[in-house]
Amino acid sequence: MPTTTLQLPGGGAFPLVGFGTWQLRGEECYAATLAALEAGYRHLDTATMYRNEDEVGRALRDSMVPREEVFVTTKYNPRSGGDELAILDQSLAALGVEYVDLWLVHAPDRRNEEVWASFVSAQQDGRARDIGVSNFSLRQIDRVSDATGVVPAVNQIEWRPSMYDASLVASHRERGVVLEGYSALRGGSLSDPVVRRIADETGRTPAQVLVRWHVQHGIVVIPRSSQPERVRANADVGGFELSDEQMTALDALGRP
Repeated sequence: MPTTTLQLPGGGAFPLVGFGTWQLRGEECYAATLAALEAGYRHLDTATMYRNEDEVGRALRDSMVPREEVFVTTKYNPRSGGDELAILDQSLAALGVEYVDLWLVHAPDRRNEEVWASFVSAQQDGRARDIGVSNFSLRQIDRVSDATGVVPAVNQIEWRPSMYDASLVASHRERGVVLEGYSALRGGSLSDPVVRRIADETGRTPAQVLVRWHVQHGIVVIPRSSQPERVRANADVGGFELSDEQMTALDALGRP
């Protein structure tokens, strides 16, 4: 398990490799999250719309891993129409924590600036150590930044080699925004001939190649699986490196 973290403005140390919980529910979510914590993951990603915050929180408590050692992210969906801060309080109660390390606006909405102002308030009162967005364009990031004077710490977007865009990465970094990718193992990536060739060359799985590619780019990645052996394998990427040639070949998958 790589131990590399990125420092966020609010003081949080953001692990490059985390465990995603999208589409995991009930006991399956609980067991998978517990397996992730036992495997060494120290970054958990959930959301109100995933309807699994209770299970993630229960796994966190039952793992006996100290709360301060685990980076917890949840998200608010502005399209729910609910009050932002009230829903954050519900998330904190479900997770069984006093604060989240990162709270994200799950998707852009016509109320972006208003919602972001509530996020800034939550950071100021300590309920969210850092705040960010998800699925935002650079223009939308700039608009909420200009409206409040607070730049989102993170933008979580769909990301994998076939979506690689060096200029987009650079534009986020110019703004001081950490890029976090989701759905890294989807979109046919696991069966891509280039990914499979590099997996053969390195003696690793295609999933490990994809996770390692994110790590070497300094992009946060949150692979998901309900199977404990895959949960463990997906994070076992600290013992090898992709060569410059292999990284270039993967990057090229995103070029038109």
